Amino acid sequence: MRNKCKKRTALFGVPALAGFVVGCLLASPFCFAAETLTYVNLIERLTDLERLALLPAAGDTCQQWSSYDRASKYDAATGKYVAWDANGDGGGVIRREGNTFVMAEMKGPGCIWRTWSADPKGGHVRIYLDDAKEPVVDLPFHGYFDCKNAPFTRPALVYTAAKGWDNFTPIPYQKSCRIVADENWGQYFHFVYETFPEGTQVPTFKRELSAEENAALDAANTVLMYDEAVVGGQVVLGGTRIPEGRHSAVAETLAFTQNIEPGKTAVLADLAGPQAITQFKVKVALPGSLEDRVILRHLILKIIWDGEERPAVWAPLGDFFGTGLGANVYGSFPMGLTKDGWWYSNWYMPFGKNARIELANDGETACAVEAAILHAPLTQPIERLARFHAKWHLDAFLPPEPERWIDWTILNTQGRGRFCGVALHVWNPKGGWWGEGDEKFHVDGEKFPSTIGTGSEDYFGYAWCTPQRFNRAYHDQTLVKDNIGHVSVNRWQITDNIPFQKSFEGYIEKYYKNNKPTLYDAVAYWYLAPGGNDPYRPVAPAERMVWPEPVIVEVKGALEAEKMKVLSKTGGKLSTQEIQGYGEGWSGLGHLWWTDAKPGDRLDLRLPVVTAGTYTLKIQLTKARDYGIVQLSLDGAKLGDPIDLYNPDVVPSGELDRGAHELKAGDHTLSIEIVGANPEAVKSYMAGIDYVKLDPVSN
Repeated sequence: MRNKCKKRTALFGVPALAGFVVGCLLASPFCFAAETLTYVNLIERLTDLERLALLPAAGDTCQQWSSYDRASKYDAATGKYVAWDANGDGGGVIRREGNTFVMAEMKGPGCIWRTWSADPKGGHVRIYLDDAKEPVVDLPFHGYFDCKNAPFTRPALVYTAAKGWDNFTPIPYQKSCRIVADENWGQYFHFVYETFPEGTQVPTFKRELSAEENAALDAANTVLMYDEAVVGGQVVLGGTRIPEGRHSAVAETLAFTQNIEPGKTAVLADLAGPQAITQFKVKVALPGSLEDRVILRHLILKIIWDGEERPAVWAPLGDFFGTGLGANVYGSFPMGLTKDGWWYSNWYMPFGKNARIELANDGETACAVEAAILHAPLTQPIERLARFHAKWHLDAFLPPEPERWIDWTILNTQGRGRFCGVALHVWNPKGGWWGEGDEKFHVDGEKFPSTIGTGSEDYFGYAWCTPQRFNRAYHDQTLVKDNIGHVSVNRWQITDNIPFQKSFEGYIEKYYKNNKPTLYDAVAYWYLAPGGNDPYRPVAPAERMVWPEPVIVEVKGALEAEKMKVLSKTGGKLSTQEIQGYGEGWSGLGHLWWTDAKPGDRLDLRLPVVTAGTYTLKIQLTKARDYGIVQLSLDGAKLGDPIDLYNPDVVPSGELDRGAHELKAGDHTLSIEIVGANPEAVKSYMAGIDYVKLDPVSN
């Protein structure tokens, strides 16, 4: 069909092309002009939310190379998924060539939109473009992320977020891209890349940019840069992200103020088309406590396009704006909650005949609501535009194959459109790491996903389970406390959106089942052509309230080791590790975790005795496959034989009796020395101390 359209330069969002585009559309709904894109054009996509509504051209794809565990396969002969929960995701590559590793190979025309790692090190990573013999980029892998090497120097595009290393600088190529690494490159990588339709012309990336290209990157950096604010002792963001001037000259604002009674639905807007909503803001009077979680789950936002029977947007209010659960201040590019209480959405929402925005109050409390809806004329023919969809759900459309038990469905839809991201809320009352799951995106009926990741936190742009709030333009952790209880994370796929022509199935692995309990719910965001299948239905109020209070079990009389004073250590690192996620049997929320030590290292802990007497010293430790053998001592005297902490799984040792001891009032010293490791153990020599208990011996 492309030969029916004359090849020419095409810039999205330019009204002068409208007549040309209509001509193509009348000839065929799939006929698009082959584009000639400059590097400035590609940079502009970093901040172009309007482009997401454009129906994708045939041949436009977005995929990911990553270090996922290559044991995961689809067996076409049996129709079965093999080792689908394989989790050794740190070092997977396409192949090894001598002393180098091939990380990625792509055919052009295309562009790398996102580069990420959890642990980039000094080994060089080289990018070869368009069959060149010399690399266009040759840097230590950490040099892609440290903001020291041009053009990877803009802090809104290149940074670390909660130990995740991110780079959103576009790297285009016309014919091909090949990425190879030396030894010691690090652990874990993602390269997310778009392949443009055949005939698209793009420049070959070079690190030396022109003045115009540098200015465009600077402008994008300014739009995407965050404004810091301190809320509850943590740095978060505020302020909206809508690009200045894109629609401000022609946009009109519709204001709404109303007290919505229980059981009632208010119409925030009923707009005639064709036009587009360019920004949507809501403010709700909330009690300023944890009660806001219940209220916000009872307020349901609905948006209906063009008189359809069912809404294209259906979500609890706070969840829609990416702050589930509750009102958590943050600021990203398409969504956020400002310091003065305004939720905002900058998603571009075109419609043909009309748009109806409703807010339903399913709760028992009246809510005072303000809203402001900016709307503007279209800059593209409506026939070329998809409709915005956002749906909240729990456990909907899980895959039927038993070997895919680990896949939790983010989105299942049919038709033509683009997947643009997810806001995920996790309820994890027992603590421990809730994630470890890879994202898997199947496009247009793929059996093996063209995107497969390396871990839940990796998809959301951070790393190492880090329980730290962060806010960036394209990803956020808006709610977290030691990974216990409620956790909320967002990922907005703007330049790296996933185009699809027939269907999209997006999953993220969920290692812990609901009865742990660990529960997921999410809002998926996507654009879908009219007539496509959005299968999601409203969820009853009772089913939205899914967070029983966590139960923390503490052994009576125990001294929690993570709270004991450290007197000295000869090596290694100490931290409190949340351990309840591995099962039951531990006391409190965690144990004292001793890592990076070696045989001969010793750790001394203060053991206080209030009243002189004879006590039985009891201790509980943790066993695992990479733990060592330890010798316990009290005030320099050995407490029995060494204890082997090896076990194939992570388990508590059970309470170990180390004998009766006559102790004076005051401080004593409990020592743990690493003396070796089981022959079957991974030789990491780690140790975990859960608690110590002194039981008085009666006369």
